[in-house]
Parts: sequence; C-alpha cells; structure tokens
Amino acid sequence: MGKRSRLRSILRMRRSLLYAATCVAIVAGGCSSGDDGTPVACRAPASDYADALGAAPGSVTLDGGTPISDCLVADQSPAELGEVGESVIEAATQLNAAARSDQDGDSALALGYLVGALQQGASETGGIHTDLLRRLDAAARFAPAGEPPDATFERDFGQGYAAGQQDG
Repeated sequence: MGKRSRLRSILRMRRSLLYAATCVAIVAGGCSSGDDGTPVACRAPASDYADALGAAPGSVTLDGGTPISDCLVADQSPAELGEVGESVIEAATQLNAAARSDQDGDSALALGYLVGALQQGASETGGIHTDLLRRLDAAARFAPAGEPPDATFERDFGQGYAAGQQDG
C-alpha cells in the first residue's frame, strides 16, 4: 500500500470516527436551540477554516469577522461542539498532510495558528473542550510511522501557534 493510499485510509478512518462521535454528541445533547453563543460562522466546513487560515500569521477570521477562538464557548451544546469539532479536526488533518509535504511552511504555520487560536478560546470555557483539544493536537501532530516533525515544521508551527494565541 502506497503512502497516499495509507493517508487516504487514515483520513477516512478519522472522518468515520469523528462522524460517529458527532452523532453521539447530537443524540446525547438533543436538538440545539442556538442559544449557546456559538457563532454561525464556526459551524462552517473545514474548507472555510482552511481558506481563512491563509491569512496567518496575520489576523484570521471566519465569515462575519469571527475569530477562530470565538468558536469554543462556555455553554456550547454537544451538538454544536460536534459540528465545530468535526470541521476543525478535518482542517487540522488536511493542514497536517499538506505541511508534511510543504517545504515553504505555510501549512505548518496555518496549522499552528488553528491550534493556538482554539486553545486560547478554550482557556475560558471551564474544561468542556479538553477532549476536542486532545483530538486536535493528535491530528495536528500526526506523523506516519511515528516520524517526528522536522525543525522547519516545528518552527513554522510555533510561529503560527504564537500568533493564534495572541490574535486568534
């Protein structure tokens, strides 16, 4: 099995697991009333996050000027947490794959920004996003065969992370 086939297989498996987790969250949380404060822009697909992250390390916002850090709110319903989680994990998975083959560092920088911004947003939510942050970190740091990221990845990821923490 080639590297691309393995990567596709891993991505499909991750999406399936994330879909299952989202379904569980929806069933456990019931229908969302939308009163939890989750901005509509945060429920966008992963491609919207990836597009917005093209502005990193500058100010990154989703539609309507919503900072990524605003996507994790204290009273977030399980259903909306599942929606946001699915999008950001998929975006992180795509950025990770691109960063491992990207020599100019843009993908690693964007990936770092995404992680930094979401960790900043979750810092004031009482811990309800801990599991999502663990999954996000796993998607961001994934390496086939456990190969550690190179120094360029770490540098660019760190630069993006710092920007995400500050401006995310």
